[in-house]
Order: sequence, then C-alpha cells, then structure tokens
Amino acid sequence: MIRRGPAPNRARRSSPPGTGTFSTYIPPSCPTNTPVYARGVSARVTVIEHEAEAGLGYFAGWLGDVVVHRPYLGDALPGDPGDGLLVLGGAASAWDDENHPWLPATRALLRAAVEHEVPTLGVCLGAQLMTLACGGQVTRGGNGLEVGLGEIVPVADDRLFGHLTGPVPAIQYHQDAMTVLPDGAVLIATGAQYPHQAFRIGHNAWGVQFHPEATPAIFAQWTTELTTHPAEELNEQVSAAEAGLVAAWRPLAEAFAAVVAENARSGSITVRNH
Repeated sequence: MIRRGPAPNRARRSSPPGTGTFSTYIPPSCPTNTPVYARGVSARVTVIEHEAEAGLGYFAGWLGDVVVHRPYLGDALPGDPGDGLLVLGGAASAWDDENHPWLPATRALLRAAVEHEVPTLGVCLGAQLMTLACGGQVTRGGNGLEVGLGEIVPVADDRLFGHLTGPVPAIQYHQDAMTVLPDGAVLIATGAQYPHQAFRIGHNAWGVQFHPEATPAIFAQWTTELTTHPAEELNEQVSAAEAGLVAAWRPLAEAFAAVVAENARSGSITVRNH
C-alpha cells in the first residue's frame, strides 16, 4: 500500500538522471556501529522521491507498505528512516545542494540508517547520495552517458542478488558515477561502462547504480528529450526486455522487503545533519 503526500507535478525532466554540474564531494566517513532494536508489529518502507518522473515504478507493487516523501513538492523529510529506507533516483547530481536543498538532509538520513543497520536501498541518485554520505566519492563519469539496457554482472554472494546465476539486463540512465566506494563497502555487481553497479555496506544497506524499479513507460518519459542516443530504438529494446527485467529485479525488491520485515523495530534514532 502506498501512502502518498501531495500529488506530484507533471513537469518534464529538464536533464537526464545524474547529469548535473561537474563537481567532486568527499564527506566524513560513515560508521557502522549497530545497536540492537526490538522488532515492531509491522514493517513499512520510507521512500524519498526526488521528482515526479522517477517514482516507485514496479516497486509500488513489489515492496508492500510504503510511505512516500516528496521534498521537491515541499514535503519535510522524516527525522527517522523507519523500518526501512528507499531513496530513489532523479536528474540531480548528488552534490547539487544549491538547486536541491533537501539533499543534505537526505544524506544525513542515509548516514543514520546505515549507522544503525536500518535496511536501506539507494537507487541511482540514491546510491550516489549513500556513497557520499558514507565517505565515498561521486563525480561526473568519464565514460559518458549510460542509457538504455545495460548488462549487470554479479560478482559476490548477497541475499538481494542470490537469485542471479549470471549476467542480466537492467535499465540505465546516468552520467555521474560512484568512482570510489565507501570504506568497507562490498562490490556486488559490475558492468562494462561503469564498474560500480551494486554494493553493500554492512549487513543491511545496498546501493545500485541501475534502475530495477523503472518500467518501460518510465524510461520512455526519461528519453523524451534525449538527442545524443536513438531514443525510439532504446525504448523498443527496453519494452522487448520487460519480462527479463521483471524476472531479474522483482526478486531483489521482494528480498529487500523481507529484510525490512525481519528487522522491523520499535523506537527511533537521531539524525545528525552534518
């Protein structure tokens, strides 16, 4: 069930995901000390959505109970990540605080969730924000815009990726890249154009550069103003691959939901905005 805030605007994406002004941001490291919490009665995923055209997509039907916060519409970010935290993608660069003033608070929320082992998943921009929040580096990628179907290659055992037995397709749309992962992060999956495609920090925090949540319709919205690549051809390829995309990424979403349910807790944590 989705608990929604105000209805999203239908404004058109002004730039591709993760294609903002070039910069490099290196924040403090991210501790991973893990206090123990009692389980709550039910589990709900807190979702941070950065723009109307980068919503839950498939995840709306795969994650169960969620509450969506839309800071771009004026929603206040929660002071507690809840039972689980999902930070979605968007056109912003992860360091672009001037044009997206909620990003520092989002990084603080991610840092708190990782510190306290709250189940956390960052997608594209969300993964880049997690990387910065936990001491890694994100820059404008040197290999150009990655857009369309990309091949994701699992390279380590992991409970969110354990169903994969080899390379699988995934939707990509980014140019910023996680160039240095946080200390202690485990690389889970890689790709040809940008190698840091999925990673885990501690036991319960994951970041993915690709878009497991994106439907062909969402991807088609992103390519509306794409001029550097053949948008129509890319849209056709993504639509043709839909069954494979669902087979690859529905188990990931459901595995994350299971982790959230297993770790549902009572009480609250303090978010430090630094």
